[in-house]
Amino acid sequence: MELSTSNERRRLEALDRAAIEGHQLARLNELLAAVLPQNEFYAAKLGRGPLKLASLTELAELPFTTKQDLVTSGAGEGAGNRTFPLERYIRFHQTSGTSGRPLPVYDTADDWRWWVNCWQYVLDAAAITADDRALLAFSFGPFIGFWSAFDALVDRGTLVIPGGGMSSLARLDLIKRTGATALFCTPTYALRLVEVAGEHQIDLKALSVRKIIVAGEPGGSLPAVRERIERAWQARVTDHAGATEIGPWGYGSVAGTGLHILETEFIAEFLAVDSNSPAEGGVAELVLTPLGRIGSPVIRYRTGDLVRPMRSSDGFVILDGGVLGRVDDMLVIRGVNVFPTSVEQILRSFAEVAEYRLTVRKRGAMDELLVEVEDQMQQPDRIAAELQLRLGLTIDVRLAPAMSLPRFDGKGRRFVDERG
Repeated sequence: MELSTSNERRRLEALDRAAIEGHQLARLNELLAAVLPQNEFYAAKLGRGPLKLASLTELAELPFTTKQDLVTSGAGEGAGNRTFPLERYIRFHQTSGTSGRPLPVYDTADDWRWWVNCWQYVLDAAAITADDRALLAFSFGPFIGFWSAFDALVDRGTLVIPGGGMSSLARLDLIKRTGATALFCTPTYALRLVEVAGEHQIDLKALSVRKIIVAGEPGGSLPAVRERIERAWQARVTDHAGATEIGPWGYGSVAGTGLHILETEFIAEFLAVDSNSPAEGGVAELVLTPLGRIGSPVIRYRTGDLVRPMRSSDGFVILDGGVLGRVDDMLVIRGVNVFPTSVEQILRSFAEVAEYRLTVRKRGAMDELLVEVEDQMQQPDRIAAELQLRLGLTIDVRLAPAMSLPRFDGKGRRFVDERG
């Protein structure tokens, strides 16, 4: 598989809805033809014989794939959805394990080229060029986002500056010394660097970073989070979404308040939260089928991500607000559905709130939420009043001593679920 050119990417993105769906159907049938004769996992799910769909609507007749399916299918060498013998694979990564034990994932050389191709759309959206210098503020562990972004940047001709194994202060110094113009990190870590810079009297606006690409957690499409990062850094934020099991499937819209799904490389479906039926508007669970990953395929993969899909006039999907959270994180407080991202959006609108933590417990059949904040104004009542105004709920907001709540170099862990 060759690396796509910018002209080819623009051509594909310019296809109309009917042409995109024709492209998806052809790619899906190619995937099924390549996978089914050899992949034991999907042969058991779909049958080993030839399977060719006449239309995309027939995809809904195939069974879902879940992370639990992949975990339980693995034996010894990892996930059981591998198509080829292990000798064909050149990359090993694993999931973060935030919703269970880490899941090993393997990629062939062709699969990895597909990853890099998908990343080029993200880099296009962020206006990354060969003239940029990109600092990646991630560790060198098995986290796939670092390695895929690194290789995509190298293929683009961008100078890549790895920032693994360093303190936050050392990373800020590295940005200054190298003249880095782009920063890759989580939204949490972009804000953590703002805090560290303030502690050491470092003027972020005087640094050279003007592009920030965030991923790994909700936040990049939340207006209050974006504005806080952009104001502190004087840089443009581009959101990105992907997953180890799936690939880099989304990139920020121009308006910055949602995500585009990369529909030339993924088929998206949306399920009602309380059933397996197609969603009819509102919040839904995202289901994705990657079209170019033959070595470790997932077909109709239930991501567990909650999104709010909106169709534009030309039929394409924008996920309003990006990824809103996880299915398991949704709260029901006195009969009202609340997402942790909804609370974060409100908390981040207070410039004086340095850090926060949400703890949810059960009280009878209902969820009960406690919000702890490090508030420089020491006035939690004004925050509780804003939550009441915007969510219509009375929520317990308590002060936490300065610097007492955890700080994070990667994905934030601000949501503590004690519901059992």
